Order: sequence, then structure tokens, then C-alpha cells
Amino acid sequence: MNIVIVEDDINMRKSLEIALGEYDDLKIKSYKSAVEALKKMDENTDLIITDINMPQMDGLEFIKRLEGKFDVIIITGNASLNKAIESMRLGVKDFLTKPFDVQMLYEAIKRVEFLKQKAPNIHVNLTEERTSSSVDSSDFAASSPALEYALNLSKRVAKTDASVMLMGESGVGKELFAKFIHKNSPRKDGPFIAINMAAIPENLIESELFGFEKGAFTDASAMKKGQFELADGGTLFLDEIGEMPINLQPKLLRAIQEREITRLGATKSIKIDVRIVSATNADLPELIQSGKFREDLFYRLNTVPVAIPPLRERKEEILPIAERFLEQSCGEFGLGAKHFSEAAVKELQKYDFPGNIRELISVVQRAAILSESEEIQPGDLFLQARSRK
Repeated sequence: MNIVIVEDDINMRKSLEIALGEYDDLKIKSYKSAVEALKKMDENTDLIITDINMPQMDGLEFIKRLEGKFDVIIITGNASLNKAIESMRLGVKDFLTKPFDVQMLYEAIKRVEFLKQKAPNIHVNLTEERTSSSVDSSDFAASSPALEYALNLSKRVAKTDASVMLMGESGVGKELFAKFIHKNSPRKDGPFIAINMAAIPENLIESELFGFEKGAFTDASAMKKGQFELADGGTLFLDEIGEMPINLQPKLLRAIQEREITRLGATKSIKIDVRIVSATNADLPELIQSGKFREDLFYRLNTVPVAIPPLRERKEEILPIAERFLEQSCGEFGLGAKHFSEAAVKELQKYDFPGNIRELISVVQRAAILSESEEIQPGDLFLQARSRK
């Protein structure tokens, strides 16, 4: 496998050259800047490993210049969720924070190689994906270039059994994306089970995920299957995965790796066939550094990351989504048909919606209830006090 390393720190660059050069299946070239790499690297490159923070041209701009022609792994000592999301949106395969073990980087390289062999269509050409209209997005109220990109990647990933991590702000519609992946997968006729880690008391998460035998604890009067068993043959969506207690993460990792679980109080394990889709709005690299999230679990869940853009980057969708939920709300509350005035439409389209789609739905429902006429006015939206400067 032909690897290109782009790193401005000479010590790091030379260390990676030497360490990765010990693996017989890797051929290494390195460059001190993205500018130099663009000039000198050839078409035989299989994978690029690049830093983000570099002089002349940073890693994100470098990736944009590549136009999706090469697989990329990012290494950085200054990780943030925003940079991770932006890099994943550009098609980056993995995102490692310094310092890291070279074996971990090698495993990330092998994952990219495996995915390329097993499902070459996962590779994303940025230009093609942003102009594609081939995705069946009937589950979504509207579309935009940013949404089309994420949907195309999701649909390609859905054809495999790879674990998917959905990344994005709260309220962007991660569960809807998880259902979209399930619907477009070979598992579509199996169950789709969603579980929100943040909504379950910590002392109940283990029994909720893995189940328990009769007598496993005081109130266990009968055997109960966990969510893994209930999702057998289908998809298990683990929302807010960053909220999972650190002491239970090894058991989750084992369930994913070994494809088997053990109920509380049981002596025998049970084989399961489950595809995992997880979601987070937390900065997982930061949680890893603080010892609150296992690095090996992160990479097992993050085989294929999908970044979902916030609503402020999908302005074309605001009005269609608002109109769809206005119709639903009026029907649900028995209010009769209502519509937005031109002034109300302008207010909706210029507002940032920091709470994303979840906030938009709330705004629309409130306006439907409080509006005293069939035409909803700007004052019915109550957006002025919340608009960001």
C-alpha cells in the first residue's frame, strides 16, 4: 500500500516514516507541506496521512484540493468536533489525535484498505456527490447540496455492514439518518432498535443493552432480552454514545468485536448479528484524552463517519420542513389549515436555528397554536429575541 505522509513537524514526520516503514506491506513517502505534496505525489498513492495545522496551506484546504481522489487519514494535536465534522464531510476516513500509538495508526490504515476492497463504492468523490440527485430522500422534507452529500455517503455505506458514526450538532436529525441507513441496507426487513444513552439511568444501561436472566438481581422476576438481542438481524442505533459510562464500554466493545453478548446473571454467551450505527454531538477525541471514552471503542464504532450539516448550512430546507410540520401540527391540534405570510417566511430563512430541525419544529408548532388567523405572521414565531447577532 502506497502511503503519503504530509507533516510540517520534522520530528513527527521522520518518526512516522521510520515506524510505518517497519511494516512490509507499506511503502512510505513524506512531504513537509501540503503545497509540496500537491506538486510531487503521483496517482499511485493509495492513502494520505496529513496534519491539519500546517503553514502555507492547512490540512482541510489540502483535502479540498484533492477533490476526493485519494483516501485520507487526519492526524492532529489540536482536535475539535468542528474540525472533525468538517474533515468527515470532505470524505476523510479517520481522525486521530496526537499523541497516538503507531499500531493504532496502522490499524486505521488497514481498515481503509479493507473497506476499499470490500466496498469500493464507499469512496466519495466530493464534486460528484454534491451534484448527485440519485438518492431516494423521500424520508426527508426537502433537499440541499449539503444534505445530498450526506445522504449519498449514507446510502453507499448502508450497502455494507460497516459500523457508522453519525456526527453533528444536537437536533440535526441523526436518528432519521440512522433509519435511512437501515432502510437502504440488506437488513431493511430486520428490526431497527434505537436507544438513547443519555435517557437511561446509568445503573440500568447494562441490563437494557444486554438483558438479564431470572434472579440476576432482586427485581429480576423473569428473563428479559436486551436491545442487542431484540435488534438481531437488523440495526441497533446507539444515540448519544458519548454518554455511555466508561465501565460498560469494554462490554460494548466485546459485543461488537465478538458478535456475542452475555445477559446479566448468565453463564453462556449468545451469538448476535447486529449492525451498529452510533451518534454523537460530543467531542469524542476530547473525551478520549480525558479518560472518559475508550479509544479502541471509538475506532470500532467510527469505521465510516458521516457528518450531518446543521440547518444553517441547509437554508433551502427551512421552508419545506416548516410547511410540512405546519400542516401536521394543524391537523394534530385540530386548528384548520394555516400558512406562513411572506414576512414570516423571510424571518424563518434568515434565522440561524441553533437548535436545528428540533428547534424549527418547536417554532412551527408554537406558531400554529398561537396564531389568531390563518396567516402566520413574524410575531407568531417569537424568533426576534433569540436571533443570534
